[in-house]
Amino acid sequence: MKIYDDKHIKNVAFVGAHKSGKTTLAETMLFEAGLVKRRGSVENKNTVSDYHEIEQERETTVFATPLHTEWRNYKINIIDTPGLDDFIGEIASTMRVADSVVTVINAQYGVEVGTEIIWNYVDRFSLPTLFVINQIDSPSADFDESFKSIVDLVGNNAIKIQYPLIIDGAQCIIDVLKMKLYKFGPEGGKPEKLEIPADQLDLANKLHNELIEKAAENDEDLMELYFDKGFLNEDEMREGIKKGMLNHELFPVFCISALNDMGTGRLMGFIDNVAPSAADLKPEQSVENITVECKIDAPTSLFIFKTLYEPNLGQISFFKVKSGEIKQNDKLENSRNDEIEIINQLFIMDGKNREQVEKLSAGDIGATLKLKYTETNDTLRTKGSNITIKPIAYPSSRISKSVNAIDKNEEEKLNEALRKIHSQDPTVIVKYSNELKQQILSCQGELHLATIDWILQKQYGGIKASFEQPKIAYRETIQRSATTSYKHKKQSGGSGQFGEVHIKIEPWYEGMSEPEGFNIRKKEEVDLAWGGKLVFYNCIVGGVIDTRYLPSVLKGILEVMEEGPLTKSYARDIRVMLFDGKMHAVDSNDISFKIAAAHAFKEAFLNAKPKLLEPINELNVKVPEELMGNVMTDLQSRRSIILGMDSDGKYQTIKAKTPLAEMYRYSTTLRSITQGRGSFNTKFSNFELVPNNVQEELVKQGEL
Repeated sequence: MKIYDDKHIKNVAFVGAHKSGKTTLAETMLFEAGLVKRRGSVENKNTVSDYHEIEQERETTVFATPLHTEWRNYKINIIDTPGLDDFIGEIASTMRVADSVVTVINAQYGVEVGTEIIWNYVDRFSLPTLFVINQIDSPSADFDESFKSIVDLVGNNAIKIQYPLIIDGAQCIIDVLKMKLYKFGPEGGKPEKLEIPADQLDLANKLHNELIEKAAENDEDLMELYFDKGFLNEDEMREGIKKGMLNHELFPVFCISALNDMGTGRLMGFIDNVAPSAADLKPEQSVENITVECKIDAPTSLFIFKTLYEPNLGQISFFKVKSGEIKQNDKLENSRNDEIEIINQLFIMDGKNREQVEKLSAGDIGATLKLKYTETNDTLRTKGSNITIKPIAYPSSRISKSVNAIDKNEEEKLNEALRKIHSQDPTVIVKYSNELKQQILSCQGELHLATIDWILQKQYGGIKASFEQPKIAYRETIQRSATTSYKHKKQSGGSGQFGEVHIKIEPWYEGMSEPEGFNIRKKEEVDLAWGGKLVFYNCIVGGVIDTRYLPSVLKGILEVMEEGPLTKSYARDIRVMLFDGKMHAVDSNDISFKIAAAHAFKEAFLNAKPKLLEPINELNVKVPEELMGNVMTDLQSRRSIILGMDSDGKYQTIKAKTPLAEMYRYSTTLRSITQGRGSFNTKFSNFELVPNNVQEELVKQGEL
């Protein structure tokens, strides 16, 4: 295969709502370039990109899939992404290596919910973006409304490059950059190039001049040239459009029919000649604050943006060459663990098809097999170059479930499969909670979870797992003081056990004054691993308990706090004054005082008006303004406290605090009441007192 330099490689991400036609567009581009002899279709389950069994079964993209095509001496690397935000991890990985984004819009519906959600992600990273209004030949297509919806999404910097019309029953596209009309036959393909008809000239000229003005706005030299000449030629317009895209301030809009191969070649030409390449983007700053330039003569650095496990191949690592070049059998250092990896095989991938290459240059995307020490987000580099590419920031999980193998003999097999799934999709988080005694799986939504279940059953030997609502990590504390004593005495022949302690416990809070009425000899503050504090005071007078037994007293108290007296949840924010006791010259020992302290603390705790604390999450919900009332009503039913609202165009962001116990299945509910147009993020905030009726129910149930 021909080796391309950094200026002739274009990396584009195809994004857009579910069923907008991204996969079909990718297939048509490969067909146009002659890389496939016959176009596949999603319905026939034979496209190059949607090759996984689950994708063919569901007729939807689940994995971001790299492809490539070659068009007029340019190499275009395409990454076809899912259109459902449950798979946002695949989109996040793709954004990290894309030079430009092609956002595909279904002309029948305009900007849809999925487009809005993905656009928020694209906009956050200010990536160069163009829009493609697809399916213009559908009877229900509405180009004008679709374009208006793009303007509503991105503002007036959306600019038409093309618009469609029908002439004598034939689908045509007028291109106002080239000022030509493309007329297509019934089966699409190569169009007939014609002059713009007289009845369209006024509109075409108006749009052409608008395009010139937008192009000139992005460069002072072009603006001066425009003022001097009164126009810009096509090359000058291309330069201005590219700069506008690089500034994330100009969004060209094309129209096509991917299914019937209308306008695809022109789109590819624009990607070649105008869309930015990796070399056009601003150089990256590494973790070490080193400038990483997309140049062949720089030290080699590869960024691993995706890992895939294929049944017959094992681990496939996809990478972008950030600098330098990579050849077969090169040895590179992993910046995370300093291990040396040998690149034994070097490929470009088109779905499941591999094409072996000898080398790849800066800006290109490739793959290799069976790396031993390398995972997604790792950097492989020339040894000694000290470059670590900044990692992908994946979105936080939105739902959590406890997960177990239904067949207990398959637990180890399940854990290994989940490890690989996390490696393949880092938005899947699996952790064992010692507190809850549960393995917790966190992911993006119910559809994401169903996909994980499908993969376990179909790709990992039929593992059947149960996914249940996880327990809630409550905390226990007290609301008043209590004083008690406990004598532990045990005699069974020979040396016995004896220890007596007298303690007072109180609620602790930051900044409280020292306890009164006690002779404080020593104060010990214990920062508890689960949050909060235990403050322990030695107030013993006259040596009634030897100081050597005090660590055992403290240990007994901590053991009870680790499994609270009320619901066996962790206890926190308590101070204990040990002020009296007794010991025996022969029978006293460490175990005696530990047992005595544990019993005394437990009794005092239950007499000190014990109270449960529940975890509270900060919740930000972004919804269309007209649906806000329904969302607010649902939040109030979940014991939420509304903190405020911010306006964001036609959206409102509701800020609330919501008990974690009320968040179960919120992802599904929000999708239902907003028709999928709402999105949310959540994170832990603090612990707060549980309402009395809720606490009574939890204690009655023996929760946790």
